[in-house]
Amino acid sequence: MKIGVAMSGGVDSSVAAALLKKEGYEVIGLTMLFTSSEEAAEAAGKVARFLKIPHHVIDFREIFEERVVSDFCRQYGLGKTPNPCVSCNQFIKFGVLRERAKELGVDAIATGHYARIEKRMSDGRFLLKKGVDRKRDQSYFLYRLDQEQLGNVVFPLGAMTKYEVRKVAKDIGLPAADRRESREICFITDNDYPRFLREHCNLTVAPGLITDKQGNVLGKHNGIINYTIGQRKGLGISSKEPLYVVDINRQTNTVVVGSKQDTYAGEFIVSDLNWLAFDKTEDEMNVEVKIRYLHPEAKAVVTPVDSNRVGVKFAEPQMAITPGQSAVFYNGDLVVGGGIIEQVLH
Repeated sequence: MKIGVAMSGGVDSSVAAALLKKEGYEVIGLTMLFTSSEEAAEAAGKVARFLKIPHHVIDFREIFEERVVSDFCRQYGLGKTPNPCVSCNQFIKFGVLRERAKELGVDAIATGHYARIEKRMSDGRFLLKKGVDRKRDQSYFLYRLDQEQLGNVVFPLGAMTKYEVRKVAKDIGLPAADRRESREICFITDNDYPRFLREHCNLTVAPGLITDKQGNVLGKHNGIINYTIGQRKGLGISSKEPLYVVDINRQTNTVVVGSKQDTYAGEFIVSDLNWLAFDKTEDEMNVEVKIRYLHPEAKAVVTPVDSNRVGVKFAEPQMAITPGQSAVFYNGDLVVGGGIIEQVLH
């Protein structure tokens, strides 16, 4: 079996490639060239040479701009806060990379994600589950994969902890063993979102008003792209009590602030659904819901609204439910499905 490993030059994808080769698979390295990933391509090439496997660098800059970056810009222009890593996994890493890999005779794609895939024996359906390392679990970013994608991907690190992965890398002397991990979005390396949105997305930065929930003007903002739900710092207004962004109104170009308690909500609408545990549902279900990657899961009831929307009601209100972010539904380790947060019902 020939497996193409998506290699970024980091320790996770490097160990994934090393483990698969050790298990006897025919392994080739595949590095996706994005907006500024030449350094990553060089690092991945160094690891491939160490492992003595073929290495292919594939230029995805144009399609990455079209499918991921442009949508990121569009969503921010609508006053939402998207998660481009989710789109990249769906369309690029497990989409066009998979198609390109087929041309190289690859049977399956492997990545360094901390997640697991199991096949349900009763109906042959592929299920996505959390990685064993709960602190590193990345199933949240993978919830948009379909059955074909899940059936043609391998996650060698799903049953490992980060400590174990680092140890493997050091034991075999991998060049990536001590490589620092990047926490930023790959195409915004300086983590300066407003600068990127102004310069790359050409978003109009029009000043507007900052108001409280009653509409009282408290100050002025320098463009809604500089704000996100739940933000406390950098508001530029003084108050006896800490203020947080509770709403961003693109139509009126207004940033609404309130107390920390005002950032909490118990209900919201999720659209653009993708189900993994089944094809569709018309039934109400009890699940745990994660509204951001680093947000702890919380118990909720999911109720279908129509064919592509559900209502979510938390058992206890959660802070900073943000339109544009993904809401992912879990049943224990199992990823049931998820979608995009469309509207928060205060």
